[in-house]
Amino acid sequence: MEVEEAGETKSSWLGETHSVICDHAGKRKQDSTSEPVIRIIEDEEEEEEGENMPAHMKDSEEPSNKRVKPVSKSNSLTGVITPVKTPALKRIGQSISRSISFRTDARPLPPAPLRSRGKASSFPRRRNSQCWSDTVESHDLTAKEIKRQEVIYELTQGEKQLIEDLNLVKKVYYEPMLKLDIMTESELGQIFGTLNSLIPLHEDLLDRLERLRGSEKTVGEVGPTLLDWFPCLDAYITYCCNQVGAKALLDQKKHEKRVEHFLHLCQESSFSRKLDLWSFLDLPRSRLVKYPLLLKEIQKCTPPEHPDEETIPEALDKIHDIVGEVNKKTGEAECQFYRRGLMYHEESQRLPEIQQSRFLYCHGELKNNKGQRLHVFLFELAVVLTRPGEDRDLGQVFHVYRQPLPNALINLEEIPDGEAAGGGTFRGAFTGGNDKVKNCFRVSSRGRSKVNPYCLQANDSFSKQQWISCLRQAIVQARDRTAQTSQSPLSLHLDPALCHIADLSLSSDTDMADHTSR
Repeated sequence: MEVEEAGETKSSWLGETHSVICDHAGKRKQDSTSEPVIRIIEDEEEEEEGENMPAHMKDSEEPSNKRVKPVSKSNSLTGVITPVKTPALKRIGQSISRSISFRTDARPLPPAPLRSRGKASSFPRRRNSQCWSDTVESHDLTAKEIKRQEVIYELTQGEKQLIEDLNLVKKVYYEPMLKLDIMTESELGQIFGTLNSLIPLHEDLLDRLERLRGSEKTVGEVGPTLLDWFPCLDAYITYCCNQVGAKALLDQKKHEKRVEHFLHLCQESSFSRKLDLWSFLDLPRSRLVKYPLLLKEIQKCTPPEHPDEETIPEALDKIHDIVGEVNKKTGEAECQFYRRGLMYHEESQRLPEIQQSRFLYCHGELKNNKGQRLHVFLFELAVVLTRPGEDRDLGQVFHVYRQPLPNALINLEEIPDGEAAGGGTFRGAFTGGNDKVKNCFRVSSRGRSKVNPYCLQANDSFSKQQWISCLRQAIVQARDRTAQTSQSPLSLHLDPALCHIADLSLSSDTDMADHTSR
């Protein structure tokens, strides 16, 4: 049974289409007096069934000119269907039941509810994974040579997918947000950085790799191409150094409703593959650290006396140097960014070790013994406990909490899980009323009586071990640096106790005391 609709309007937004019943003037149809025009349509399969029926059964069929029959108003189905013999009535009833779900009273159908309609997208949610073997009909290669071709093909396909994603970010995020004035050009420039300059860079590598493929879709020598192209990756220094500030600004802008709504719609659309904007912006960095892994695999599968036997190790050294330089510069940029965001309440908190630090070991959220959430920064030469805040002009800032600690003077103590609270070390708020504590450690300052020990709690055991490992590394390196400085002619007036501080144990305060008493 079909119901004629006076008209239909459609509205679309990022691939979703909604349907609303309306009249020719564009208004929703709500006239309850008008009755829908109902037609009874027999299925073609039933028509074929009737041709094979005996003659006495065909007599009971309605004439063919009544196959589509308009029906007047009626309050029941008995007035809708003209009485016929049982076989024809049964077939028509089956046709109706397959067409609609009907009620006893014939009433106008309500407006169709809004519903989304799937729309084909040029960017599927999941990419089709294809191997090199799927692209060739036959080959006469050993298993090791096949593996080598698979890795080179993965390298090529990775470049192609990265280019697609970078173009998608430009077309779907940057340009619409600029055109719709969701963000200013300056804000978008800070968030997206030099992303646009990376597209031609990877298009160049993709073109080079595709030209290496022979008539049998195999690649012979790939080392010289990579060795010649890798220096182009110096452009990643600028892009990755900008990411620290870009992430902070993007997180800040997400609090605005227009920005949050736009990003949510994009993430829910099929082209995004459920990735958010930052995941796309972080793809180049993820790609950069994957090059050494791919080259190691190619090196493993390269047979002896192959031309790549000499060039692949050189290319591997080159990419390691580039990744190391990018990490170094990014760490320095991150350290400077967070140093600028520190808000000091006392001049004594401005330790020279904070300004002299070149990088961050780690930073994140920890709880103190009062149950307060703190954001702790482990700089190269100092530990700074802060409370996060917001500033209208500067964005997110970090108010320095208590007195920072120089790494060279830190005593680190790991607190075993299950140690009873009390003794002035812990308070009830630290454990939420429980008598046992977990994932805790203590840092204190050697030789500074005014600085009380800081008892800190991590979210889980893994996070605790990460903090302890980073703290131990920072303490050792800071003490080594202090010891080297104390041996120079300019440091004759330093405290003699610092000369051998690099040999101090990190396990507990007791060990510290034992060593210094020697």
